Amino acid sequence: MKRGKKYIEAAKQIERGNLYEKQEAIALVKKVAAAKFDETIEAHIRTGCDGRHADQQIRGAVVLPHGTGKKVRILVFAKGPKLEEAQAAGADFVGGDELIPKIQNEGWLDFDVVVATPDMMGIVGRLGRILGPKGLMPNPKAGTVTMDVTKAINDIKAGKIEYRLDKTNIIHVPIGKSSFTEEQLADNFQTLMDAIMKAKPAAVKGQYLRSITLASTMGPGVKVNPMKLA
Repeated sequence: MKRGKKYIEAAKQIERGNLYEKQEAIALVKKVAAAKFDETIEAHIRTGCDGRHADQQIRGAVVLPHGTGKKVRILVFAKGPKLEEAQAAGADFVGGDELIPKIQNEGWLDFDVVVATPDMMGIVGRLGRILGPKGLMPNPKAGTVTMDVTKAINDIKAGKIEYRLDKTNIIHVPIGKSSFTEEQLADNFQTLMDAIMKAKPAAVKGQYLRSITLASTMGPGVKVNPMKLA
């Protein structure tokens, strides 16, 4: 893969193979985020889990103290009074059956999070093939299948993010923007890591946190020492 001049210059500032302390890694990621836009900073956490086994799955959600810096568009599937409650709480889109063909046939996906009341999951289930692969399917573990739509919307707006294993047993999550202070990024990162440590499946043998890399949208990755976080 051909890399740009900025990326190559940034990569020179990172010692290959070095495992950095948390604060040092965050300072370095901010320093090498040289794009003309406010880059997202993500954590990529490789675990010792085998996601093919149900008892080694990791999925949950956590509210980052300083949010993600991104405006999140929320779609709520509800009916009756819950529809009005979702609107009052500030959902960007609300509806029921009528939204299914819009998503299925028109490819409408102008939202970042989907919340549904439990009585709507029969309808939302029809969208599994579309929403599932995009990580948009509502899930009780993530707090997005709930009757308390106000709390769900408030949490998401406050900076709630979902974390889950991908097919290669890695968790990819945003922890903020390059414009955040080092302290804000450190708080968000620590909150995320505390949640992931707590979510460790009992069935996992050996080292749980295999590697942790922090990277901005366009920048090179900086490896964090996982032993110092465990």
